[in-house]
Amino acid sequence: METGLVSRKQAMAMPVAEKPLIELRKVSKMYDVAAGKFLALKEVDMQAEAGEFVAVVGKSGSGKSTLINMITGIDTPTSGEVFVASTAVHAMDQEQLAIWRGLNVGVVFQFFQLLPTLTVAENVILPMDFCDTFPVNERRGRAISLLEKVGIAEQADKLPADLSGGQQQRAAIARALANDPPILVADEPTGNLDSHTSDAVMGLFAGLAAEGKTVVMVTHERDLTRYFTRSIMLSDGVVITDKDKK
Repeated sequence: METGLVSRKQAMAMPVAEKPLIELRKVSKMYDVAAGKFLALKEVDMQAEAGEFVAVVGKSGSGKSTLINMITGIDTPTSGEVFVASTAVHAMDQEQLAIWRGLNVGVVFQFFQLLPTLTVAENVILPMDFCDTFPVNERRGRAISLLEKVGIAEQADKLPADLSGGQQQRAAIARALANDPPILVADEPTGNLDSHTSDAVMGLFAGLAAEGKTVVMVTHERDLTRYFTRSIMLSDGVVITDKDKK
């Protein structure tokens, strides 16, 4: 019997000890476009374990963003299966996905997507409010702690527009960590940053992977590959290389 949204959310928090943490099995994705059908992914198999820092690389249109959208449940496969810690992500409805994603996956975007009318701290608190993961009186303290972790605690009560691009990206990372998800997914998170700031942000992601988070990042910047433990290259929706640096 349903006992409330909080208990249902708690039940959807996934175990993190299972391996592989992420598994795609023969995943294909077809889109209807003006010219007809477009096959963005073609029977992709992929696995990732806890603590891996995985780069997904390839040219524009190769299927990189579609691949990570499969992992996060932002999009669903046309065929194939997506499992995250044995949770069948491909089989959930939109309400289930929203709850599951809020608890288990932190998403970082290229253009930050911070809410402009909320302070930095309020942006970080928002996922906790949505998933009701921490007592209300502890949420601001946790937000400040996360902002300290990414090095911008002094910006907590400013609006995003008052921050530099690098500071906004750090705030977005803190927001992605709000509910302590085991997985972080990032889509071109350094594409809008200068090289020095990119290195600092990449160092943050590498440190999170070293702490046990699984980080999957789309990037086209080859000079960042030194940070990754694995690199998966896509071309025309097919995995053509999967290199493990361990």
